This record gives sequence, C-alpha cells and structure tokens, in this order.
Amino acid sequence: MAAKVNTPVRFWIIAILLVLWEAGGCYACVTQFRLGAAAMGPVDDWSLKYYAALPVWYNWVYAVATFGGLLGGMALLLRQSWAGPLFWISFVAIVVMFGYAFAATDLIAHKGLAQVVPFPLFIAAVGLFSIWFARLSSRKGWCGG
Repeated sequence: MAAKVNTPVRFWIIAILLVLWEAGGCYACVTQFRLGAAAMGPVDDWSLKYYAALPVWYNWVYAVATFGGLLGGMALLLRQSWAGPLFWISFVAIVVMFGYAFAATDLIAHKGLAQVVPFPLFIAAVGLFSIWFARLSSRKGWCGG
C-alpha cells in the first residue's frame, strides 16, 4: 500500500492564485474578442488599424494561451498530472502570440519598448512558474491522478 502524501497549504494557495490569474486572462481574451482594440480603453487610429490587421489565427492562439492556462490551473486544483502539459501548451501559445506581435508588427516601434514589453514578460514568467510548479507538485506527489 502506497504511503499517503499530505498536500501542503501552500500548494492550494498557489493553485488557487494560478486559477484566478488564468481566469483573468480568459476574461481579457473574451473582452478583446468582443471589443477589439477598445478592450484596452481609449484607442487611437493606429491601435484600431493594428488590431484590425492581426491575422485570424492570432485570436485562436490567444484563446489557447489563456484557456489552456485556465485548464492547467484547474487540473492542478484537481491534483491531476496533466496540469503540466496544459501549462506547456499555454506557454508555447504565449511565445507564439507575443513573438508575432513583437517580431512581425511595428508595435514596439510605435508604442515603445518600455510600454510594450514588461507585462508580456511577466505573463511569460507566470507561465514558466506554472510549468515549474506543476512539475514540482508531481515530483512531490501532490499531483498525479
């Protein structure tokens, strides 16, 4: 008979915080689908043209990034080992999404590096943390069902 592993309180706190973070991302995603550039508040002509010029697949990648992360967070809460792969899928979508925005558009040239890059870097850092934490949770036996 396998020994029962006690799941520490910090696991539950982190898992809940990740689900809340990912739910916020899903809300932002759906809001952007509904409102376009106006989802970010008052917009100028450049922003309207920028959002209108985004390829259709960009929205799909955004949805995979956010909803994949939410599914990963929920899997973590359910103590399932597939949380890690879901977080990986979300992270890859994050890289594709922001990689396109930074490399294939004039977003940085128009808005400036300091205004555009910090929040996406934070999003990517949370994505990497999620992957690390899911792996740690599996290794410690907190997840694995």
